[in-house]
Amino acid sequence: MSTAVRVFQGKFGRVALLDMDRPLVTHAHSQCHVLIKVSGEDTFFSVRDKQYPLTDQTAVLVNSWEPHAYTHHNPDAPRTLILALYIEPVWLVEIEKTLISSGQPGFFLRSCAEISGPIRKLSNALSMQMLYGDQPSEQALEEQLSGLMINVIDAFSEWRNFNDSRRSKHSQAYDFRVRRAISYMRANVGAEFDIDRLATEACLSRAHFFKLFQKSTNLTPNLFANVLRMEAAIKGLSQSQQSLASLSNDLGFSAQSHFTRFFHQHFGAVPSRYRKVVDVYQPAEAPAITRIHGL
Repeated sequence: MSTAVRVFQGKFGRVALLDMDRPLVTHAHSQCHVLIKVSGEDTFFSVRDKQYPLTDQTAVLVNSWEPHAYTHHNPDAPRTLILALYIEPVWLVEIEKTLISSGQPGFFLRSCAEISGPIRKLSNALSMQMLYGDQPSEQALEEQLSGLMINVIDAFSEWRNFNDSRRSKHSQAYDFRVRRAISYMRANVGAEFDIDRLATEACLSRAHFFKLFQKSTNLTPNLFANVLRMEAAIKGLSQSQQSLASLSNDLGFSAQSHFTRFFHQHFGAVPSRYRKVVDVYQPAEAPAITRIHGL
């Protein structure tokens, strides 16, 4: 069964070392997502329904709020050890102000690219730290992460040329009715998902609401709700001593086993394992969910 080896979590986002042998469902993250193979079998990720290889030579790159899935192609194949970076755009802006574009669609121009020697060296060093080392200081870890991410961004993004016209295009404020529905979703993360209620909040028909929501966010309302639910689960697991049964109930699951399955299908480890292996640094002061394109 897929599991997490170790997780570092802080204002930078999350860094996870995942030992994977089963697929993950289609999901998304509010963070920039970078996937690098550490060892084991070559494998694949699907980004926007197109498969991309994750090998010793390639990384998979996923923009904020971009739907993707892990498609471990053969359940009988050897496991794959994956370094998964979930990096907060707000933290990247602290490193370099012009990286404000990192939270926008199209920041990574390609979903798969060949990794350079420096990226391999830096990712290997971080992976070995997570496998065998003590918990590094926050400063040391942030220096490692910033070095790795700047190398990745320089290689796989045109952020230095992200001109005003593109930024204006991607940063537009979307329809107020979609924003109203998302505000309701944020305030009711543990409520049963009800698209009719969301459409009512937006004062739209169900069909019109679904089409407008997907056009604005590139996600279905259900996928977006699952992102909010997962972020709330991660926060509860890492920043509180709340029991799994209580957290499961607060998140709207009818049984703890349903919460466990949901978490495992979206992250690759069960909730109890996440709580056991996560090393938590100073939590971010910003809201747990980075706002999407002005929403």
